[in-house]
Amino acid sequence: MNSSDKPIALVTGANKGIGLETVRQLAERGYIVYLACRDPRLGEQARKELDMPQADIRVVQLDVTAPATLVSCFNTLHEAEGRLDVLVNNAGVQLERLAPTECTEEALRQTYEVNVFGPVLLTQRLMPLLRAGARRTIVNVSSELGSLSLHSYPDFAFHRVNLFAYNSSKAALNAFTVLLAKELLAEGFKVNSVNPGYTKTGLNQFNGTRSVAQAAEVIVHYATLDASGPTGGFFMEGGPVPW
Repeated sequence: MNSSDKPIALVTGANKGIGLETVRQLAERGYIVYLACRDPRLGEQARKELDMPQADIRVVQLDVTAPATLVSCFNTLHEAEGRLDVLVNNAGVQLERLAPTECTEEALRQTYEVNVFGPVLLTQRLMPLLRAGARRTIVNVSSELGSLSLHSYPDFAFHRVNLFAYNSSKAALNAFTVLLAKELLAEGFKVNSVNPGYTKTGLNQFNGTRSVAQAAEVIVHYATLDASGPTGGFFMEGGPVPW
């Protein structure tokens, strides 16, 4: 078991895009970072591309839709560290652009498997390690498209983006954030949803307006909160996002 006093973080969907940049920025802050992704070969390639020889970045296989890898990920962390300080639930998909009356059952189920069931089941699996950690921090990477309040305003910048499966999955993830934060409040946990903004990633065919560095900075800010930091909130760069 690792006896290091360095904080330990795990980032899902971390071999590219915002997840990989989040790994970089946490490693730069001295964290031991587990780069979690479905294909360990891609993870190792991503770790090498970061070119951070002094950083402690470790690749772990994790497919949030595959229960066996949730178990193996827990076992790896338990045996190597015995604890986890920060969990960043970053893995997510946007599989379709269908409105509520057009969205298929298959698209809805596939989206929820990754964007909702994945982070819920992983968090539950890793809870003994998070409780053993000193920082007890969980960040759920959400989206302003999951804000029910913003969608009710015709002048919302993304009002026309009426993707039922994706948008509702992020709203469900936000509900998980609020209720989990309430459950764990007495234990000193910090549980927040973070909107990284419209970022240039493969999720939107690189049409976003923000860089992955800018997006990751917001995530890392809430992943590295001190004891006075908020919990049970929904945040973006500059402050809160309405639910």
